Amino acid sequence: MKAGALELGHASKTTKSGVNRGMSILDLFVRIIAIIATLGSAIAMGTTNETLPFFTQFVRFKAKYNDLPTFTFFVVANAIVSAYLVLSLGLSIYHIMRSRAQATRIALIFFDAAMLGLLTAGASASAAIVYLAHKGNTKTNWFPICQQFDSFCHRTSGSLVGSFAGVVLIILLVFLSAIALSRQSLNH
Repeated sequence: MKAGALELGHASKTTKSGVNRGMSILDLFVRIIAIIATLGSAIAMGTTNETLPFFTQFVRFKAKYNDLPTFTFFVVANAIVSAYLVLSLGLSIYHIMRSRAQATRIALIFFDAAMLGLLTAGASASAAIVYLAHKGNTKTNWFPICQQFDSFCHRTSGSLVGSFAGVVLIILLVFLSAIALSRQSLNH
């Protein structure tokens, strides 16, 4: 009778460890997708420019991402988050091997939350500028430029989509780490 109870207890711990390992594998997969989203957004925005001729070839209108400090901040924020996510892959792999690691999960939650704030700030600020580029603001005589700079606006809008996808993925990473920590604390 006692041996059966011990075996059941051992099976239960093995199952819980397997669930945490599965969550760690999911964490690694989500981190890789978030790297693709944030790096792609940084590259798309950082390479965005468009030139329109005006009457002659000597007078031209240009739209480049670095003309607006908000877009520069967007590129830097996405690059920093991408670099962090690449560096955090090592800890994510460590959690697959050691599913009971708590201190490193707490560190990941802290840094993931900080990167979430940075990425959200960059994406939100740039979203306001892209909105003005598309719609303008007639009260302040800011006219929409997307009718003329179509390619520029499409690229900036696309990079925003990738960045906000990264925001959602990092929120998911925080939840995954928090759930794994709560499952560990229930086992002790």
